[in-house]
Amino acid sequence: MQSLDIASLSAGYGAGTLTPAHVLDTVYARIDQQGERPVWITLVAKADALAQLAAAPKGKLWGIPFAVKDNIDVAGLPTTAGCPDFAYVPSRSAHVVEALQAEGAILIGKTNLDQFATGLVGTRSPYGICSSVFSADHISGGSSAGSAVAVAAGLVSFSLGTDTAGSGRVPAAFNNIVGLKPSKGLLSNRGLVPACRSLDCISIFATTCADALAVLAVTGRPDPEDAFSRSAPQATQTAAWPDGFRFGVPAGRLEFFGDDQAESLFHRAVERLRAIGGMPVEIDFTPFSQCAQLLYSGPWVAERLAAIEDFATARPDCLHEVVRGIILSAKGLSAVDSFKGLYRLAELIRQAEAQWAKMEVLLLPTTGTTYRIDEVLADPVKLNSNLGVYTNFVNLMDLSAIALPAGFRPNGLPFGVTLLGRAFADGKIAALADRLHRALPTATLAATPIPLATTPPIPVDAAAAGTITVAVVGAHLSGQPLHHQLSDRDARLRATCRTAPGYSLYALAKTQPAKPGLVFDGHGAGAIEVEIYEMDAAAFGSFVALIPPPLGIGTVTLADGATVKGFLCESHAIEGATDITRHGGWRAWLASP
Repeated sequence: MQSLDIASLSAGYGAGTLTPAHVLDTVYARIDQQGERPVWITLVAKADALAQLAAAPKGKLWGIPFAVKDNIDVAGLPTTAGCPDFAYVPSRSAHVVEALQAEGAILIGKTNLDQFATGLVGTRSPYGICSSVFSADHISGGSSAGSAVAVAAGLVSFSLGTDTAGSGRVPAAFNNIVGLKPSKGLLSNRGLVPACRSLDCISIFATTCADALAVLAVTGRPDPEDAFSRSAPQATQTAAWPDGFRFGVPAGRLEFFGDDQAESLFHRAVERLRAIGGMPVEIDFTPFSQCAQLLYSGPWVAERLAAIEDFATARPDCLHEVVRGIILSAKGLSAVDSFKGLYRLAELIRQAEAQWAKMEVLLLPTTGTTYRIDEVLADPVKLNSNLGVYTNFVNLMDLSAIALPAGFRPNGLPFGVTLLGRAFADGKIAALADRLHRALPTATLAATPIPLATTPPIPVDAAAAGTITVAVVGAHLSGQPLHHQLSDRDARLRATCRTAPGYSLYALAKTQPAKPGLVFDGHGAGAIEVEIYEMDAAAFGSFVALIPPPLGIGTVTLADGATVKGFLCESHAIEGATDITRHGGWRAWLASP
C-alpha cells in the first residue's frame, strides 16, 4: 500500500520512483472505491486536480494532495459550512489555502463537518454522518469529521480542519492520526466562516507529527488582512527536551466516563513520557476544567450567533436541530454576561499560572472516551459535552496543543493523548509529541499497516537547542510579580537551591516592584535561596534586555560548587538598602514580621 505521508511522497518524487500524477491516480481510485459521501461535500474533478498539478510551483509541498474543511474558502468552490442554504462561492481562497498552493500542494476537495463547526461528534451534518475509520458504528469526532477521515483513510496526505473547542483534536484521537492545533493567530483565519472568531484556529491533520509541523511551517505566516493574526517567527522551531523535563498530570483520578480501557491507555502514555526523560508533576486541574465549562455555559455562545446572526435569525429552519438550539440560545445573553465571563476567564487564567510554574508541558487524554453514533443521536448535547472536558479550555487560555495516537483498546478502537504548551510553543511540543508517538509499540500510520518507523522523525533545530541556565533571587521567583517574564519565555524550573557562602542579600530602596540585590562580598553567610531556570538562548537574550540597573547578570556560585548565570547587584546600590541576608532569601524576608 502506498503511504501518502509527505516525507515518503517527497522522497519518491525526488528519487524518481513516484510521480504526482501516479499519486493522484491512487487518490481518486481510493475515493471511487469508498464513495464521495459522507467524507466529501465538494470533490475536485480529477481532471481539475491534474490541471492544478500542471500549474503548481515546485515548492516544499509540490504534488502533495490535501483536503480542506468546508468552512474554509477555496476560490470557485462553494463554501457551505455544512448548511446547503448558507452556501456561497468565494472569488478568493483563504490565506492558508493560498499559502499551501503557492508551495505546490494539490487540493482534492472540501470535507464534511458538524454544521457551522458546532460539535465534537461529526453527526450534525445534512451531508451524512462520518464514522471512525476503525468502526462504522462509532463516531469520527467533529466538527472536522471529513478532514480527519480523509487523512486516516489514505485519501490525502494532510488536511485542514478548524479548532475552537477541540475540533482539530477529537477527530484525530478517534482515527489514529495527529491533530495539530496551532497557537491562536499563528494561522490566518481570513477566508474562514467563523464559529467563535476570537478563539478559532485553523488546524492540521496528518499521519505524523513531522508532516503536521511541515504544513504549519508554510502556513504560519502573519496576515495584515486578519485582525487576529499574530507574528511568532520562532513558533515552528524545535528543540531537544532534556532529561528531567517536567510534564503536568492532573492530580487525582481523571474522568473517563466508565471507559477503563481508555484510562489504562492514558496511564501507559504517562509511563512512556517518563521513559523518554520526562518527570511527571501532579497539578491542580481545577482552573482548566472550570474554564472548559465557560465555553458553552458562558457568553462565548453569543460569539457563535454573532458569526451567522443574520442567516440564523432569518432562516432558523435551515439549521440542524441541535446546532440551532445551541446558537439561538445566545439570544438570552447580555453584554453584562459577556463581561462577567471575561472576568471569570481572567481569574482562571491567573489561577492556572501557578500550575504552569510547575510544568513545561501538560499531558491529557484527548477525550475520556468515545461513543457509538446511535448513542450520540439519542443524547447529542450531553455526550458532546463529555468529549470537550479536556479540550474546551485550550483556546480560551491561549495555549498550543497537539493530539497524537496513544494505542488501541482491545476492541480495536484507537485512543489518543494531547500535549499542551504555552502560546507559540508549537514546534517544541510537536517535537516532543513525535518522540512520544514513536515510543508507542508497533505504531502505524492511521488505519494502515505501514510502520511509523518508516517515516523520518522531526529533526531538532540546532539553533534552538542551545539553552542557558539562570538563577533568580527576588521578584522573578515563582509567585512573585515579575515571574511572568520567565513564564512568557517558556523558562523551565530546574531546581530550588541556595548559593555558596560569601553572598549578601539586600532589600533595595525605591524599586517598583520591590526587588532585592545579591552581592558577593566574601562576608555574607551565604545560603541565599535561588530558583534555577533554563531557557532558550534567544529567550534569554530578550529576558536580559528587561533587567534594569542596578541589577545585572553575572556568574553565581551555588552551594554544591556549580556556577550559573544569575542576578547580581552593583555594589553602589546597597547604600541605603536593608541587609536581609540573615533571612536566607527574599520570600523569607517578605514573610517576616
